[in-house]
Amino acid sequence: MKSDSFRNKRNGFETMDGGMDGQGPKGKNPAGKIAGIVAAVVVLAVLALNSTYEIKEQEQAVLITLGQAQAVSEPGLHFKIPFIQQVRKVNTTIQGFAIGYNSENDEVDEDESLMITSDFNFIDVDFYVEYRYSDPVKALYASKAPLDILRNISQSCIRTVIGSYPVDDVLTTGKNEIQASIKEMILKRLEDQDIGIQLVNITIQDSEPPTVEVMEAFKAVETAKQGKETALNNANKYRNEQLPSAQARADGIIKDAEAQKTERINEATAQVSRFNSMYQEYIKNPAVTRQRMFYEAMEDVLPDLKVIIESPNGNTQTIYPLESFTGTQEDGEEEQPASSQSTMQGSPVQGSAPQSNAQAPQDSTDEIAED
Repeated sequence: MKSDSFRNKRNGFETMDGGMDGQGPKGKNPAGKIAGIVAAVVVLAVLALNSTYEIKEQEQAVLITLGQAQAVSEPGLHFKIPFIQQVRKVNTTIQGFAIGYNSENDEVDEDESLMITSDFNFIDVDFYVEYRYSDPVKALYASKAPLDILRNISQSCIRTVIGSYPVDDVLTTGKNEIQASIKEMILKRLEDQDIGIQLVNITIQDSEPPTVEVMEAFKAVETAKQGKETALNNANKYRNEQLPSAQARADGIIKDAEAQKTERINEATAQVSRFNSMYQEYIKNPAVTRQRMFYEAMEDVLPDLKVIIESPNGNTQTIYPLESFTGTQEDGEEEQPASSQSTMQGSPVQGSAPQSNAQAPQDSTDEIAED
């Protein structure tokens, strides 16, 4: 009986003293207890796994707490708050990439390797860039793609420096200097960008002339450039030759115009002065002045005209040319020209005898002789 009672209790049944058989009010379910234990173990395992993280020697971690990033650089096991804090790891070892070729199969990439030197020659140059992440927080959050930024900066600096050296230096003795210049330029650009990447080194892997097709195309371009420069030099030479002579001609024209202007001004001034003097004389003796002006006009119109006036008493007076007008010759001293003059008796001189306070006598016997 005791063994049966013990067996019944072990199986969850009550004895006759306890009431009903089977699961009584005080009985327990062992399957539910096991399921609870398993669930608790799983939860604890998940919490344990999400509350710790490990940092290796070549890594640094960024602990993110509700959007706030914090760098963790000490290697080893670290704890975090599950589901609240997140961890992102960054490899801080020295890494690298190739420029100008594919590092996996060593195929040349001419879009990156083909460059122009300072003496306008093409050259293929391959580089290898070594870098590491110096600040994991900036590397993750300062830019979207820091490695692409480093690659673009490297290509820009490489082309700038290669373009300042002749092809002989790039192929032979100038590689170390070129590498140092490129590295210094990249470091300065990275310092300005501040993206959490540090340049370790950059080296020239290979440098060689380009293919024949590229060289021929380059020579054609260079020939065209030289032709352009020759044409410009010839044009400048012609300009330099023609400019002084043209300037001299222009100066001569200006000087001639200035001289003509001065001459015209002097002539006008002289005419004004002469007119003023004549006017003063005219005021003093209008008749004589008018007569003088008339004779001068006739002498200008008919320069070869010679006029001789003969008075009734036989005296003669030469009117033209004006040299004889200044004085009256004595009677009988004027000789008649023999062959070169023709005398006209009894014809008065028209307008040749201006009136002085009265008109010149119209019935005087004048002779007009014309050479």
